Amino acid sequence: MSVELKFAINLAREAGALIFDASESDDLILDLKNNIELVTSADTAADLLICERIKSKFPNHIIISEESSPHLDSVLNTASPFWIVDPIDGTVNFAHGLSQSAVSIAYVESGVIEVGVVYNPFTNELFAARRGQGATLNGLDISPSEQKELSRALIATGFPYEKTNLKPILIRLEAVLTACADVRRLGSAALDICFVAAGRLDGYYESLSLWDFAAAQLIAIEAGAAYGYFGKLDDDLDEQFNTENILVSNPIIFNDLKALLRSADPTLT
Repeated sequence: MSVELKFAINLAREAGALIFDASESDDLILDLKNNIELVTSADTAADLLICERIKSKFPNHIIISEESSPHLDSVLNTASPFWIVDPIDGTVNFAHGLSQSAVSIAYVESGVIEVGVVYNPFTNELFAARRGQGATLNGLDISPSEQKELSRALIATGFPYEKTNLKPILIRLEAVLTACADVRRLGSAALDICFVAAGRLDGYYESLSLWDFAAAQLIAIEAGAAYGYFGKLDDDLDEQFNTENILVSNPIIFNDLKALLRSADPTLT
């Protein structure tokens, strides 16, 4: 186990313990970012803990965090090592007492995501990956499902906080719900992608923020899932950091699911 992976696992568990304790406290404070996105005092406290630990262990490393992030463009184009952190992915679930939320920590070296850790403290499930070494759940190897039929596939997705442009999202949702066995909206993108990696879901699609998926992306790829995009890509952006129209599934149905999503929305072709 690399130094960075061991550090990320221990840090995710430490932050997870903080989050778990906060969920049982009467002192949890709720607020809104930009008058639209929910944030809690536990998000802030976990973010502070994670950033302090990284700065202490790796003082020359850069940190990209949902709650305290530098300008993304200036970081993604650097050769310096950096960490991508979401202290609580699934904050709405967390604030409502639902157990589907997780700490997400990714480590990037020489512009490549090398380590990914996603930890749900409420189920004590820790997904982890090091590039080239496979992916694990609580230390055991994981792999995606072998579902061959789109009509029998269980697909997950999510919806944005901002609700002014729902039409294309609903068009895609109708297409997937019609063509596939069923759709889940579980509320944590990091865990959704890890569930695809572990074969609990057959596919997942959504547009996200970088900290939502960076760690889970590596976990899915190392587990053997197919990871890509169902929309147009920005030629100037490294694919691993693309946030729009993300698609991950078992390799068997990936092309069919991609074609389904693209056919539902002509603007994507």
